[in-house]
Amino acid sequence: QVQLVESGGGLVQAGGSLRLSCTASGRTFSTYTMGWFRQAPGKGREFVSSISGSGSKTYYGNSVKGRFTISRDNVKNTVYLQMNSLKPEDTAVYYCAGDERDIALVTITQRFDSWGQGTQVTVSS
Repeated sequence: QVQLVESGGGLVQAGGSLRLSCTASGRTFSTYTMGWFRQAPGKGREFVSSISGSGSKTYYGNSVKGRFTISRDNVKNTVYLQMNSLKPEDTAVYYCAGDERDIALVTITQRFDSWGQGTQVTVSS
């Protein structure tokens, strides 16, 4: 497992942008599939995006396609989520997750081994 720490959340107006960061401990970050999930009050956890260890493969949830972009910097052990054109319905706690298994497997199953504590994103209308 890796230790994950998210940052970058906050309050933004609808139509605005935020960039979330998630920094991982450990020396094997480049072997980890990384993902972002979110959970709004009273709702279940929702898959947002995932990226393979090399960064060559990415997946997105339907609700964020075309607005959010996932990327990673394996030198800095950090994965990013650039969120543009934010909507009030994007309000949620955003969680970073990591797993050493294949991106397709963990994205389909949504079973990641390591999780961060979450960062709040609030989008006002």
